[in-house]
Amino acid sequence: MNRRVLAILLVAFIIAAACTYLVVRLISNQSAAAKPPATTLVVAVKSNVKLGAVINADNLTTIEITGTPPKGSILAKDKNSVVGRGVVSDLYEGEPIIENRLAAIGSGGGLAATIPQGMRACAVKVDEVVNVSGFVTPGMRVDVLISGTPPGQRNFAQGPVARTLLQNIQVLSAGTDYQKDAEGKAKAVQVVNLLVTPQQAELLSLASSQTKIQLVLRNPLDTKVAMVPGTATGNLFSGDYGALTKTQRVGSKRRATRYFTIVVLNGSKQTEEKFTAPGGHQ
Repeated sequence: MNRRVLAILLVAFIIAAACTYLVVRLISNQSAAAKPPATTLVVAVKSNVKLGAVINADNLTTIEITGTPPKGSILAKDKNSVVGRGVVSDLYEGEPIIENRLAAIGSGGGLAATIPQGMRACAVKVDEVVNVSGFVTPGMRVDVLISGTPPGQRNFAQGPVARTLLQNIQVLSAGTDYQKDAEGKAKAVQVVNLLVTPQQAELLSLASSQTKIQLVLRNPLDTKVAMVPGTATGNLFSGDYGALTKTQRVGSKRRATRYFTIVVLNGSKQTEEKFTAPGGHQ
Protein backbone atom coordinates (compact mmCIF):
# COMPACT_ATOMS: atom_id res chain seq x y z
CA MET A 1 0.00 0.00 0.00
CA ASN A 2 1.53 3.27 -1.10
CA ARG A 3 1.87 6.41 0.96
CA ARG A 4 -0.91 8.24 -0.94
CA VAL A 5 -3.52 5.70 0.12
CA LEU A 6 -2.31 5.81 3.73
CA ALA A 7 -2.60 9.60 3.80
CA ILE A 8 -6.15 9.46 2.42
CA LEU A 9 -7.16 6.89 5.05
CA LEU A 10 -5.61 8.97 7.87
CA VAL A 11 -7.48 12.12 6.79
CA ALA A 12 -10.72 10.15 6.54
CA PHE A 13 -10.22 8.76 10.04
CA ILE A 14 -9.63 12.25 11.51
CA ILE A 15 -12.75 13.63 9.81
CA ALA A 16 -14.86 10.69 11.06
CA ALA A 17 -13.57 11.16 14.63
CA ALA A 18 -14.39 14.90 14.55
CA CYS A 19 -17.90 14.25 13.24
CA THR A 20 -18.46 11.61 15.91
CA TYR A 21 -17.37 14.08 18.64
CA LEU A 22 -19.73 16.79 17.36
CA VAL A 23 -22.68 14.39 17.19
CA VAL A 24 -22.04 13.17 20.75
CA ARG A 25 -21.87 16.78 22.04
CA LEU A 26 -25.07 17.70 20.26
CA ILE A 27 -26.95 14.73 21.70
CA SER A 28 -25.62 15.43 25.22
CA ASN A 29 -26.73 19.07 25.08
CA GLN A 30 -30.21 18.11 23.91
CA SER A 31 -30.50 15.56 26.72
CA ALA A 32 -29.45 18.14 29.31
CA ALA A 33 -31.99 20.65 27.96
CA ALA A 34 -34.75 18.07 28.11
CA LYS A 35 -33.90 17.17 31.72
CA PRO A 36 -36.07 19.14 34.22
CA PRO A 37 -34.14 21.58 36.49
CA ALA A 38 -33.44 20.54 40.05
CA THR A 39 -35.89 21.55 42.78
CA THR A 40 -35.30 22.22 46.48
CA LEU A 41 -37.84 21.76 49.27
CA VAL A 42 -37.77 24.78 51.63
CA VAL A 43 -39.82 25.97 54.61
CA ALA A 44 -42.56 28.59 54.04
CA VAL A 45 -45.49 30.05 55.99
CA LYS A 46 -49.10 28.94 55.50
CA SER A 47 -50.59 32.36 56.31
CA ASN A 48 -49.48 35.88 57.17
CA VAL A 49 -47.31 36.20 60.29
CA LYS A 50 -46.93 39.63 61.86
CA LEU A 51 -43.75 41.22 63.21
CA GLY A 52 -43.04 40.11 66.78
CA ALA A 53 -45.09 36.90 66.57
CA VAL A 54 -43.59 33.54 67.58
CA ILE A 55 -43.75 30.85 64.90
CA ASN A 56 -45.34 27.53 65.78
CA ALA A 57 -45.67 24.29 63.80
CA ASP A 58 -49.15 25.24 62.54
CA ASN A 59 -47.70 28.29 60.75
CA LEU A 60 -45.32 26.23 58.63
CA THR A 61 -45.46 24.37 55.34
CA THR A 62 -42.97 23.38 52.64
CA ILE A 63 -42.74 24.46 49.01
CA GLU A 64 -40.55 23.48 46.08
CA ILE A 65 -38.16 26.04 44.65
CA THR A 66 -37.02 25.43 41.08
CA GLY A 67 -33.34 26.08 40.54
CA THR A 68 -31.25 27.81 43.22
CA PRO A 69 -33.28 28.74 46.34
CA PRO A 70 -32.99 32.26 47.83
CA LYS A 71 -29.91 32.84 49.99
CA GLY A 72 -30.66 32.06 53.63
CA SER A 73 -33.62 29.78 52.87
CA ILE A 74 -34.35 27.10 55.46
CA LEU A 75 -34.47 23.56 54.06
CA ALA A 76 -37.39 21.27 54.83
CA LYS A 77 -35.16 18.95 56.87
CA ASP A 78 -34.46 21.87 59.27
CA LYS A 79 -38.14 22.75 59.70
CA ASN A 80 -38.12 22.14 63.46
CA SER A 81 -35.39 24.75 63.96
CA VAL A 82 -37.87 27.48 62.99
CA VAL A 83 -40.48 26.62 65.63
CA GLY A 84 -40.40 28.98 68.62
CA ARG A 85 -38.46 31.78 66.91
CA GLY A 86 -39.75 35.35 66.73
CA VAL A 87 -40.43 37.21 63.49
CA VAL A 88 -38.51 40.47 62.97
CA SER A 89 -40.24 41.34 59.68
CA ASP A 90 -43.76 40.56 58.43
CA LEU A 91 -44.07 37.22 56.57
CA TYR A 92 -46.76 36.65 53.96
CA GLU A 93 -48.68 33.54 52.92
CA GLY A 94 -46.61 31.16 50.80
CA GLU A 95 -43.38 33.12 51.30
CA PRO A 96 -40.18 31.12 51.91
CA ILE A 97 -38.72 31.83 55.34
CA ILE A 98 -35.31 33.51 55.18
CA GLU A 99 -32.94 33.26 58.14
CA ASN A 100 -32.53 37.05 58.55
CA ARG A 101 -36.32 37.47 58.89
CA LEU A 102 -36.24 35.56 62.18
CA ALA A 103 -34.95 36.52 65.62
CA ALA A 104 -32.00 34.66 67.09
CA ILE A 105 -32.71 31.25 68.60
CA GLY A 106 -33.79 31.63 72.21
CA SER A 107 -34.63 35.35 72.00
CA GLY A 108 -38.38 34.69 71.79
CA GLY A 109 -40.86 37.03 70.13
CA GLY A 110 -42.39 40.41 70.72
CA LEU A 111 -40.91 43.84 70.11
CA ALA A 112 -37.70 43.10 72.03
CA ALA A 113 -36.61 40.49 69.49
CA THR A 114 -36.63 43.11 66.71
CA ILE A 115 -34.18 45.48 68.44
CA PRO A 116 -30.62 45.34 67.05
CA GLN A 117 -27.75 44.99 69.51
CA GLY A 118 -26.64 48.32 70.95
CA MET A 119 -29.98 49.99 70.24
CA ARG A 120 -33.06 50.65 72.38
CA ALA A 121 -36.81 50.91 71.85
CA CYS A 122 -38.14 54.09 73.48
CA ALA A 123 -41.89 54.63 73.83
CA VAL A 124 -43.22 58.11 73.05
CA LYS A 125 -46.78 59.31 73.59
CA VAL A 126 -48.28 60.94 70.51
CA ASP A 127 -51.48 62.66 69.53
CA GLU A 128 -54.33 60.22 68.85
CA VAL A 129 -54.99 61.65 65.38
CA VAL A 130 -51.37 61.09 64.33
CA ASN A 131 -51.45 57.41 65.24
CA VAL A 132 -55.02 56.37 64.39
CA SER A 133 -54.94 58.03 60.98
CA GLY A 134 -51.99 55.84 60.05
CA PHE A 135 -49.50 58.67 59.60
CA VAL A 136 -46.93 56.88 61.76
CA THR A 137 -46.43 53.18 61.01
CA PRO A 138 -43.55 50.70 61.62
CA GLY A 139 -40.56 51.20 59.35
CA MET A 140 -41.15 54.91 58.73
CA ARG A 141 -38.57 57.59 59.54
CA VAL A 142 -39.40 60.60 61.68
CA ASP A 143 -37.89 63.69 63.26
CA VAL A 144 -38.68 64.41 66.91
CA LEU A 145 -39.69 67.99 67.71
CA ILE A 146 -40.09 69.36 71.22
CA SER A 147 -41.77 72.56 72.41
CA GLY A 148 -41.84 74.29 75.77
CA THR A 149 -40.33 77.08 77.84
CA PRO A 150 -36.59 76.77 78.51
CA PRO A 151 -35.66 76.28 82.21
CA GLY A 152 -35.09 79.54 84.10
CA GLN A 153 -36.94 81.56 81.44
CA ARG A 154 -40.57 81.10 82.47
CA ASN A 155 -41.42 84.74 81.86
CA PHE A 156 -39.11 85.63 79.01
CA ALA A 157 -40.63 87.78 76.27
CA GLN A 158 -40.22 85.42 73.32
CA GLY A 159 -42.59 82.77 74.71
CA PRO A 160 -42.30 78.96 74.36
CA VAL A 161 -39.59 77.59 72.08
CA ALA A 162 -39.75 74.74 69.52
CA ARG A 163 -36.71 72.87 68.30
CA THR A 164 -35.70 69.64 66.57
CA LEU A 165 -34.37 67.15 69.12
CA LEU A 166 -33.65 64.08 66.95
CA GLN A 167 -33.60 63.43 63.21
CA ASN A 168 -34.04 60.38 60.96
CA ILE A 169 -35.30 58.01 63.67
CA GLN A 170 -36.88 54.67 62.73
CA VAL A 171 -40.36 53.76 64.00
CA LEU A 172 -40.45 50.25 65.47
CA SER A 173 -44.13 50.03 66.27
CA ALA A 174 -47.23 52.17 66.69
CA GLY A 175 -50.22 51.21 68.79
CA THR A 176 -52.17 51.66 71.98
CA ASP A 177 -50.88 51.28 75.52
CA TYR A 178 -53.01 51.25 78.66
CA GLN A 179 -52.28 53.42 81.70
CA LYS A 180 -54.25 54.41 84.78
CA ASP A 181 -55.86 57.82 85.16
CA ALA A 182 -56.19 59.84 88.40
CA GLU A 183 -59.09 57.60 89.53
CA GLY A 184 -57.14 54.42 88.86
CA LYS A 185 -59.15 53.50 85.77
CA ALA A 186 -57.45 52.20 82.64
CA LYS A 187 -57.21 54.63 79.74
CA ALA A 188 -55.88 54.16 76.21
CA VAL A 189 -52.73 56.10 75.30
CA GLN A 190 -51.35 56.30 71.76
CA VAL A 191 -47.72 55.17 71.84
CA VAL A 192 -44.99 55.02 69.20
CA ASN A 193 -41.81 53.02 69.86
CA LEU A 194 -38.71 54.57 68.31
CA LEU A 195 -35.41 52.80 67.62
CA VAL A 196 -32.70 54.92 69.29
CA THR A 197 -29.27 54.73 70.87
CA PRO A 198 -28.98 54.71 74.69
CA GLN A 199 -27.98 58.40 74.63
CA GLN A 200 -30.99 59.29 72.47
CA ALA A 201 -33.23 57.30 74.83
CA GLU A 202 -32.12 59.54 77.71
CA LEU A 203 -32.97 62.66 75.70
CA LEU A 204 -36.41 61.31 74.80
CA SER A 205 -37.14 60.29 78.39
CA LEU A 206 -36.36 63.78 79.67
CA ALA A 207 -38.20 65.47 76.80
CA SER A 208 -41.31 63.35 77.42
CA SER A 209 -41.59 64.55 81.00
CA GLN A 210 -40.59 68.20 80.50
CA THR A 211 -41.87 69.22 77.05
CA LYS A 212 -44.48 68.43 74.44
CA ILE A 213 -43.29 66.03 71.73
CA GLN A 214 -44.40 65.93 68.10
CA LEU A 215 -43.26 63.50 65.40
CA VAL A 216 -42.60 64.81 61.89
CA LEU A 217 -42.53 62.35 58.97
CA ARG A 218 -39.64 62.39 56.50
CA ASN A 219 -38.76 60.66 53.26
CA PRO A 220 -36.83 57.45 54.15
CA LEU A 221 -34.37 58.21 51.34
CA ASP A 222 -33.61 61.64 52.84
CA THR A 223 -30.94 60.96 55.47
CA LYS A 224 -29.42 64.45 55.51
CA VAL A 225 -29.28 66.21 58.88
CA ALA A 226 -30.88 69.66 58.60
CA MET A 227 -29.26 72.38 60.69
CA VAL A 228 -32.33 74.04 62.20
CA PRO A 229 -31.81 76.45 65.16
CA GLY A 230 -35.38 76.29 66.47
CA THR A 231 -37.81 79.15 66.91
CA ALA A 232 -39.75 80.97 69.61
CA THR A 233 -43.38 82.08 69.75
CA GLY A 234 -42.39 85.75 69.55
CA ASN A 235 -40.69 85.15 66.20
CA LEU A 236 -43.96 83.98 64.64
CA PHE A 237 -45.28 87.55 64.89
CA SER A 238 -42.04 89.43 64.29
CA GLY A 239 -41.38 87.81 60.92
CA ASP A 240 -37.97 86.63 62.16
CA TYR A 241 -38.48 82.90 61.55
CA GLY A 242 -34.75 82.31 61.68
CA ALA A 243 -35.37 82.16 65.39
CA LEU A 244 -33.15 82.68 68.32
CA THR A 245 -30.26 85.00 67.47
CA LYS A 246 -31.88 88.45 67.37
CA THR A 247 -30.14 91.32 69.25
CA GLN A 248 -32.38 92.98 71.83
CA ARG A 249 -31.90 96.08 73.97
CA VAL A 250 -33.81 97.57 76.88
CA GLY A 251 -33.42 101.37 76.65
CA SER A 252 -29.70 102.02 76.38
CA LYS A 253 -28.77 99.00 78.48
CA ARG A 254 -27.58 95.88 76.66
CA ARG A 255 -28.75 92.56 78.03
CA ALA A 256 -26.24 89.92 78.98
CA THR A 257 -25.41 87.50 76.20
CA ARG A 258 -26.68 83.95 76.71
CA TYR A 259 -25.98 81.04 74.43
CA PHE A 260 -27.35 77.56 73.96
CA THR A 261 -26.12 74.57 72.00
CA ILE A 262 -28.30 72.35 69.81
CA VAL A 263 -27.19 68.73 69.56
CA VAL A 264 -28.57 66.88 66.53
CA LEU A 265 -28.32 63.09 66.66
CA ASN A 266 -28.70 61.02 63.47
CA GLY A 267 -28.13 57.39 64.36
CA SER A 268 -24.60 57.30 65.78
CA LYS A 269 -23.62 60.64 64.19
CA GLN A 270 -23.68 63.76 66.43
CA THR A 271 -23.35 67.40 65.39
CA GLU A 272 -23.51 70.58 67.50
CA GLU A 273 -24.45 74.18 66.69
CA LYS A 274 -24.14 77.14 69.08
CA PHE A 275 -26.73 79.94 69.04
CA THR A 276 -27.53 83.08 71.01
CA ALA A 277 -30.48 82.50 73.35
CA PRO A 278 -33.71 84.56 73.02
CA GLY A 279 -33.24 87.91 74.66
CA GLY A 280 -29.49 87.83 74.20
CA HIS A 281 -27.31 89.47 71.53
CA GLN A 282 -24.54 88.36 69.20
